[in-house]
Amino acid sequence: MTIRQTQGDSADFPNGMVWLVGAGPGDPELLTRKAERLIKAATAVFHDALVGPGVLDLAGPQARLVHVGKRSGRHSKDQATIDSLIVEAALAGERVVRLKGGDPAIFARAEEELTACQAAGVPVAICPGITAASAAAATLGQSLTLRGLARKLTFVTAHARGDEALALDWQSLADPAATLAVYMGKAAAGAVSQGLIGAGMPPETPVALIENASCPGEQVITTRLDLLPLAAMASLGAGPALILIGAAIGARQQGGQVVRSHEPAGSALA
Repeated sequence: MTIRQTQGDSADFPNGMVWLVGAGPGDPELLTRKAERLIKAATAVFHDALVGPGVLDLAGPQARLVHVGKRSGRHSKDQATIDSLIVEAALAGERVVRLKGGDPAIFARAEEELTACQAAGVPVAICPGITAASAAAATLGQSLTLRGLARKLTFVTAHARGDEALALDWQSLADPAATLAVYMGKAAAGAVSQGLIGAGMPPETPVALIENASCPGEQVITTRLDLLPLAAMASLGAGPALILIGAAIGARQQGGQVVRSHEPAGSALA
């Protein structure tokens, strides 16, 4: 059973229920008020590796915090185990928050957890969160869409299983009238650059890489599509990074912030 609630009272979080809660990009101040309330009310919080400590600090003294990993390449729990843990906790009468970085409905395996809860007869609902692309746009101080230049915004994940090749529809993604947001794209930067250029996207297309968006240690690297692999390898650290690609990314100069650029000698982004 899926519970759909629009009211904000405590009746929407009885014992034995699961909420999939978006923790946002990392900054606790970017949580929704509803997310904060649910986290404080939970007796069990199953959280990802990318959920910031400031967010976890909001949990009440009655809550047990369970780290379930789910970071690219370093999963401490497989998805089936996570599904079982949250269902078992709810069936035991706990108020369960499954806390996910960003938004639970965007590249966060929400469907598996919703299905597991529904199959067990556990009430489950989603509390949305700010996704990484929105946080990255705020960091850049610009819009991801722009009239006459970028009328479409496309989200794609560059995460592939194991040693599988990255299989994306490069032809549709190389849309000159769109902004492309590539999640989990750091390791696949070379494949992304090669695939898009091979599909006809100009090598000089502006690119921004945003690491740790909204968090301490946040950094922005601006570059161009053909230099994306070099920029990712030379400049990014161990934090989560989002890649933004498209003409809208280079349409405005960034003022008042430290932005490291990777461009060939004598070139400039439009």
